[in-house]
Amino acid sequence: MATASLQTNPHCVHGEQALPEVLRLLSFNIQVGINTQRYRHYVTRSWQHLLPHAGRSTTLDLISRILNDFDLVALQEVDGGSMRSGYINQVEHLAREGKFPYWYQQLNRNLGRFAQHSNGLLSRYAPQLLEDHKLPGVLPGRGAILTSFGEGPDSLLVVMMHLALSPRTRANQLAYIRERIADHKHVVLMGDMNTHAEDLLENSPLRGSKMHTATLPGTYPSWKPARVLDHILLSPSLSIEQVDVLPHPISDHLPVSMHIRLPSGLCVPASSVGS
Repeated sequence: MATASLQTNPHCVHGEQALPEVLRLLSFNIQVGINTQRYRHYVTRSWQHLLPHAGRSTTLDLISRILNDFDLVALQEVDGGSMRSGYINQVEHLAREGKFPYWYQQLNRNLGRFAQHSNGLLSRYAPQLLEDHKLPGVLPGRGAILTSFGEGPDSLLVVMMHLALSPRTRANQLAYIRERIADHKHVVLMGDMNTHAEDLLENSPLRGSKMHTATLPGTYPSWKPARVLDHILLSPSLSIEQVDVLPHPISDHLPVSMHIRLPSGLCVPASSVGS
């Protein structure tokens, strides 16, 4: 674990703000801006994982329009500024285009100028704490971003993650996350978790945590969604106002949105961490 430095968007006004009564969340695996709409595109467009492509900027523009309606966004499979993205840090770019005052890029696999595999955080509110966690696994490259808003027992802890494909490795990662959230009352877990909600809540180390979520339609593959791999899980103290899988087949995953109602003690100004 490492304490991380929050980045700020110079094009936005930064000020101390209270969290709203209803917080609008979004989780989106953007597949580094590759527009995949058929299984065959994994082969025919695989070169876009290594080389720049003119259509990527158009895809990022479409993604930024979706993000405008949300307060806190978890991004998976974003590029931190390598050759394939035209040396554009996609987290920073989406923060600027979506007018998010605060952002953070978690670099998980550094392939130098060829690829900067990352998770991303975008926020309209300044967190009190930001931590970068490398998740356990035989192969390195999975991570979680921990961020909290407010202080003391009424703080809100949000964990953004991209979990492994392997069930055994995923269980180890969830055990690690369970330890991190054990002492917190108000918790949100969000991201591409690579398994369905029942597996997460009943057959993983999250069992007994009393986390809950809503029943969702499929999020993957985006062109014919059959599996729910992307989730937003909540502690019992947080309630769901609205939840949707957004019909935007831009990536190979569909984005998941959730509006959650916060306890009154959370709707207080949050202090910024250092930039």
